[in-house]
Amino acid sequence: MILFVLKCTADHRFEAWFRNGDAYETQAAAKAIACPVCGDPHITKAPMAPRIAKGGRSREEAPRDGGPPEAAPEAAGGGGAPAAPPAPATPAVLAELRERFAAEVMRHLTEVRRTVETNCDYVGDRFAEEARRIHYGETDPRGIYGEATDKEAEELKEEGVTFGRIPWLPRTNS
Repeated sequence: MILFVLKCTADHRFEAWFRNGDAYETQAAAKAIACPVCGDPHITKAPMAPRIAKGGRSREEAPRDGGPPEAAPEAAGGGGAPAAPPAPATPAVLAELRERFAAEVMRHLTEVRRTVETNCDYVGDRFAEEARRIHYGETDPRGIYGEATDKEAEELKEEGVTFGRIPWLPRTNS
C-alpha cells in the first residue's frame, strides 16, 4: 500500500491510499478519484515529504568524511543476492491500516459537513423543491443542503437537476 497526498484544481489537499503507483495512475486517468471537498475529478499528486525509515545506517551506507553514501555491493552490480520481496502484511498491520483509513475518512466527512454548513443554506425537507426552483431559475442560485427521500432524489436526477448526496455524520460532543 502507498499513501499519496493529492490535490484538485481548487488546491484542496487530501490523502489517499493505493495498492501501488500504477493503481493511482489508472484511477486518476479514469477520473475515478474525486476531491472530497468539491468533487473535482481532476486530481494530481501534491508535493510531499518522503517518509524516512527509522533506524541507523549500515556500515556500507554510512557516508565517509561527509560525502554521499556508498552504494551497497548489490546495487553497484557486485553480484550479491537479490533483495527478498517484502513480507505480506500481517492481520495486525491490515487492521491498523483499516483503522487509520476509517479515521481519515471520518475526518474528511466531518470537514465536508463543516464546509457545507458554513457555506450553504439549510432548507430541511424542502430540499427537492428548492433545488428545482434554483434549477429552473425561479430563485437566485445558491448552495443548499437538506433532506430528500430516495424517490425525490431519483426525480431530481431524471429532471437533470445537479445535486450530490453526502454521507452525513452526526455531530460529536468531543
